[in-house]
Amino acid sequence: MNALFTDAMTLREIDPGVYEGELNKHWTIGPKVHGGAMLALCANAARTVCGGQPDGPVLQPVAVAASFLSAPDPGVMQLVTSIRKRGRRISVVDVELVQGSRTAVHAVVNLGEPEHFPPGGQAAPLLSANPVVDLMAPEPPDDVAPIGPGHPLAGLVHLGEGCDVRPVLSTLVPSTDGRPPVIQMWARPRGVAPDALFALMCGDLSAPVTFAVERTGWAPTVQLTAFLRSLPADGWLRIIATCTEIGHDWFDEDHTVVDSLGRIVVQARQLAMVPAAG
Repeated sequence: MNALFTDAMTLREIDPGVYEGELNKHWTIGPKVHGGAMLALCANAARTVCGGQPDGPVLQPVAVAASFLSAPDPGVMQLVTSIRKRGRRISVVDVELVQGSRTAVHAVVNLGEPEHFPPGGQAAPLLSANPVVDLMAPEPPDDVAPIGPGHPLAGLVHLGEGCDVRPVLSTLVPSTDGRPPVIQMWARPRGVAPDALFALMCGDLSAPVTFAVERTGWAPTVQLTAFLRSLPADGWLRIIATCTEIGHDWFDEDHTVVDSLGRIVVQARQLAMVPAAG
C-alpha cells in the first residue's frame, strides 16, 4: 500500500466536477483520517476543477476554511465541487468530501496567487512577526527522532511512512507554569520537495495543545482555517503550534509553518473540542 503524499493527493474525475481520491491507513491519527490531509485533498479538488487562466499562473488555495462534519475511515472518498466565482485574481470553490452517504468535510476554498518573491533572491516582507526562525534551526538536530517504529507517538500518528515528522518531545510535556505550550516539529514529504498541499497539511500536523493540560485523548476539530502565504522552498518545514485558551469544552490551536528560507508559508487556526479527562 503506497504511502507517498503525492499519491495520497491523486484525484480521478468520475463526473464533471466530482473526483475520487483515497486516504489510506498511512494518513490517519488513531483510527480516523487526519484532518490536515482531508483539508489538503479538498484544496486539490478546488484547484483541479478551477484550473488556471490560459497562459496564466496556476491558481493556488490561498485560503481554505473547512468544517468537519464527521470522521471518515481510511479509504476511498469522493470530492464534490461547485465553482462559486471565477475572478481575475480570486476564484472561490465549494468542496464537499463525502464517504458513502455522509459528508465528512465542507470546505470553501479561495484560489489565487500566493506571495511573490523576486527571482534569484528573497525580498523581506513589509512587516513580519515570524515567531519560528528564532526558535528553530532550518533542519532538525540529530537527537530529534522521526515518528516511526519505537517512537512514543508511533501508536497514534501514522503519517511516518508518507512523510518524515520530527517533533520535539520536550515541548509536548504538561505545562508547569501556566504558559501556553509552544509545540515544535519539523516535517517534509518523502521523495519530493514540499508543495502547497503538503504545507497546508502541516497546518494541522501537531499533537493537540491540550497535551499541556494532560488531556491527551481524541480532540475533534470542528473548524479549521488555513492560509497559504507563499509556496515552500525545498527542504524541511518548521512548525510551531500554540494556543490562546484551553477551556473545559473548547480550545483553539494555531499553527505557523515556515520553510527552509525562513518564510512563513502557512498560518492556520482551528477550534476543537477538549478531550475528556483521563
